[in-house]
Amino acid sequence: MFEALIFAVYSLGFRARAAREIDDGGDARLDKIVKLIGECRYGIHDLSRAELDPITNLARFNMPFELGIFLGGRRFGDKDQKKKNIMVLDVQPFRYRNFISDLAGIDPHAHNDDAETAVRLVRDWLRNVSRRTLPSANIVAEQYQRFVGDLPDIAARENFDLHNIPYVDFEWIVVEWLKA
Repeated sequence: MFEALIFAVYSLGFRARAAREIDDGGDARLDKIVKLIGECRYGIHDLSRAELDPITNLARFNMPFELGIFLGGRRFGDKDQKKKNIMVLDVQPFRYRNFISDLAGIDPHAHNDDAETAVRLVRDWLRNVSRRTLPSANIVAEQYQRFVGDLPDIAARENFDLHNIPYVDFEWIVVEWLKA
């Protein structure tokens, strides 16, 4: 899902930002996240992976936490921060009420754990909030399917493990594929 979201953002002419893009051992992860959030006007937050770990029986709440920071910037920040736009994604609509009920009133977009659906939702949301002229959701979804089909060959050519491509390399692959 993460890779589908990255692809959608780049294919629409926006730059995806993620803590994974910064590999500086001198920076605390939270500091990286706060810095990136401060720089971003748009935030896409996928809550679908807030599930119990089968080993620890604990949930990972990184994305809800990051969403909270983004909402805090929008609520308490300066005039530029108050312009932030937020997209909340989840597997099912309103599932979040079971684990983060304080978000009541937020209308998440349900991707049903389907990457192509997520790509379409991101396209439609970015069109709405940016008011930019963007290719249709059908076009972006078709591009994504072609990219997914090409990715194994690209990974092999670049000598990457298909299931473990470093973020900056994946980002580069997406950008180069889109240019071609």
